[in-house]
Amino acid sequence: MNGIEIDPEAIAREIQHHPAPDADAAWREAARALAVRELLLQEAHRLDLSPAGDEERSETDEDALISELLDAAVVPEEAGEEECRRYYDADRQRFRTPDLFEASHILIEPDGDSPGAWSVAGIEARRIAGEVGDDPTAFATAARELSTCPSAQQDGSLGQVRRGELVAEVQQAIEALSPGETCRRPIRSSFGWHVIRLARCIEGHVLPFEAVHDKIGDMMAARAWTMGAARYVADLADRANIEGILIEPEAGA
Repeated sequence: MNGIEIDPEAIAREIQHHPAPDADAAWREAARALAVRELLLQEAHRLDLSPAGDEERSETDEDALISELLDAAVVPEEAGEEECRRYYDADRQRFRTPDLFEASHILIEPDGDSPGAWSVAGIEARRIAGEVGDDPTAFATAARELSTCPSAQQDGSLGQVRRGELVAEVQQAIEALSPGETCRRPIRSSFGWHVIRLARCIEGHVLPFEAVHDKIGDMMAARAWTMGAARYVADLADRANIEGILIEPEAGA
């Protein structure tokens, strides 16, 4: 980089931050990252910049210097109302609130890891499911008395959960139920056997443009800044004497 060599040992240390399909690709990505860093530091020194004197900052002087350079060099235009509206209209589902499932469970843990212990726990869970049926009061009573989950103190309530917040087996069972229904077939997970009840499902909805306008503006500004920084680095690379690595703007920049 303009006569400065990137130490191979530094590249080897940098590889951990660049997962890739193979070792060669990881080496190239690490070398490129360090080359870009060196390029930016050289430009900051050429412009006689100095890092902001913030004693509480967590970044190194070099990182602060690079931040000063990019903050001064990359000033993206703010997205206008019309541009934000086009972004919203192109993919409204992106701004949909998640479905919520108000569910409860009774957890029956096996007394050990043996097949026999799991079988006994499963029989107990099926007995409970059959006895409580769809009666919410009976379910709550059984949860308080028999469930080994801390949620027993709240009648087995799991609260309002989103997809991905529960183990997959339990989530799938919840979504297969109708509101007010208890699953007659207990579900096994790594925690034990679950007797599951769905109280209600709250379907998500697309938020109005006015509610997400600021978020869209922030997203577009961040994307514009990233693209602007990539173009700035590519311009510096075009004017530099670089050997051994190719620095190009990212796709779309």
